[in-house]
Amino acid sequence: MAIHPTAVIDPKAELDSSVEVGPYSVIGPNVRIGARTRIASHVVIEGHTTIGEDNNIFQFASLGGMPQDMKFAGETTYLEIGDRNTIREYCTFNVGTVQDEGVTRLGNDNWIMAYVHLAHDVKVGDHTIFANNAQLAGHVHIGDWVILGGFTMVHQFCRIGAHAMTGAGSRVTQDISPFVLVSGMPAATYGINSVGLNRRGFTASQISDIKRAYKTVFRSDLPLEEAKAKLLEDAKVSEEAGEYLRQMHEFIDKSERGLLR
Repeated sequence: MAIHPTAVIDPKAELDSSVEVGPYSVIGPNVRIGARTRIASHVVIEGHTTIGEDNNIFQFASLGGMPQDMKFAGETTYLEIGDRNTIREYCTFNVGTVQDEGVTRLGNDNWIMAYVHLAHDVKVGDHTIFANNAQLAGHVHIGDWVILGGFTMVHQFCRIGAHAMTGAGSRVTQDISPFVLVSGMPAATYGINSVGLNRRGFTASQISDIKRAYKTVFRSDLPLEEAKAKLLEDAKVSEEAGEYLRQMHEFIDKSERGLLR
């Protein structure tokens, strides 16, 4: 275990023998860190925090701190970080609250840039990219492959579906459907994330069908309930993109904050 002599690690913390910890980092008693994870200098990891394998955590990150929620009364809640994540400078991830599932969770293979904030009870999937200063309020859910532009602000309880993307400086106050591109303050929809879908191996036919579904929901004059019904109809006849259209329908159908249209 490559531990710098100035690092302060509680004897009760559980670190794999291959973990590296840099100068002046502090690791609390209820922390578990998996194999080959690297902790740079001046990192604070506290609370009931579990970190998986092959993560790279840069200097001055603060992970597992108390939630910024005035209802928090010291309950035992958690932060869970998966494998192969990059977490850059000055990121702050808080533990969850008992008003939700009690867990803040970051999945696998995420690229989290500097000054990103994950508030209590945030759930982030896999393969996401959060640019500098993306700020997620409490209870936000982010799907796989989402890209958040720099200085994106996401209101509490919002959801962002898989493969969606926000432009820099976006202010998000409602749910963003999978595959959709949004930007602005307040954010507005501007089509689908076709470049991202192409890079991830979606076929031209799939992208075309998803674009048609976008027009049905976001650019037609149909009421939302009728647009949702049309999505299901189109999913039945689209051999290649049917599962993605059903994914859009399910996401929209479960929206509680309202859909950003």
